[in-house]
Amino acid sequence: MQSRAHVKRHPIHPALIPFPFAFLTGALLFDLLAVVRNTTAFGLTGGYLAIAGVAAGLLAAVPGVVDYLYTVPPQSSARRRASTHALCNVAALALFALAFMLRRDTWQPAAGTIGLELVGAGALAYAGWLGGTLVSRNMISVDHRSAQSGRWQEAWLTSHGRDPLVVGHVDDLKENQMKLLHVNGTRLVLARTSDGYRVFDDRCTHRGGSLADGVLICGTVQCLWHGSQFDVTTGRVTCGPARTPIRAFEVQQKKNGQVVLVSPPG
Repeated sequence: MQSRAHVKRHPIHPALIPFPFAFLTGALLFDLLAVVRNTTAFGLTGGYLAIAGVAAGLLAAVPGVVDYLYTVPPQSSARRRASTHALCNVAALALFALAFMLRRDTWQPAAGTIGLELVGAGALAYAGWLGGTLVSRNMISVDHRSAQSGRWQEAWLTSHGRDPLVVGHVDDLKENQMKLLHVNGTRLVLARTSDGYRVFDDRCTHRGGSLADGVLICGTVQCLWHGSQFDVTTGRVTCGPARTPIRAFEVQQKKNGQVVLVSPPG
């Protein structure tokens, strides 16, 4: 899914995370050298790297929070993974900050400093592993679409009760293109097939992957996380591992070209 925090469609969070990793790992290595060699200069370097690492981590966290709130699909395995990723990163920054505060006036690291930094480095490594899984397996911040699939699109709509809601126009999408809709807080997909427009749930019933970020062909949408496929007209499962169908909603196309969702979710 395309990141909400991006510059010209390039996600910001993955571009910033190498800096805290490098600085904080460097802080641990130089502090170990300071203890082994009993050299204050190494401890001074480690201290400055710790300051830079915590600052860089806080900066990288800003687009990370944006992605967590607006890009990671809710009620999904990726959301749980992202929560653990965030908690481990926060713990790592806190441990390195506390370790810095335990330094002596000479900047020479104390035993407690080394211990906290070792634990912090472990938390940082595990958070990095989870972050890599979010990108490679859950495709968070990865815009995989080809020119034929169209660019990533989202829209936020509010309906009044159960009254019909205009969700698009016949010219909005080309065949086999999709758009993510946020209707009254519910994530839906507006899709164009060879038979016209369809609206269905965005959430794959297997692990919660975004179907708007999947692939649509011949009236079937495929979740890219584990390959589950659904008929976009009926919502039935055409290929597992998903077993539960998705909801499909009635759509009408007006003479003026408007695409209308007949009964929006409450």
